[in-house]
Amino acid sequence: MQIAPVPLILPHVQSVTGQETVKVAPGGSFGEMLNKALQDVNQSQINSDETVKGFLTGEVQDVHQVTIAMEKAKIILLLATEVRNKVVEAYQEISRMQV
Repeated sequence: MQIAPVPLILPHVQSVTGQETVKVAPGGSFGEMLNKALQDVNQSQINSDETVKGFLTGEVQDVHQVTIAMEKAKIILLLATEVRNKVVEAYQEISRMQV
């Protein structure tokens, strides 16, 4: 009986703009993945700010676009905060383990 290896499944992260799909390379480090995720959070905040500025200057007429951009940025930031909280919680749990 031959046992076949399980293929590596990598997440496909959709960017904030919804136009690109970012693929994480199999050899990429955790630090690179974390850095990319934080850049996406930052970019969503910047896009939200630009949309609000566009609305205030009259370039964007649709209030719905502004609201959607702000909510996307809020949800992405909340997700990043929760992931950070879970990582800190896991670290604390590991540090409490007796060797």
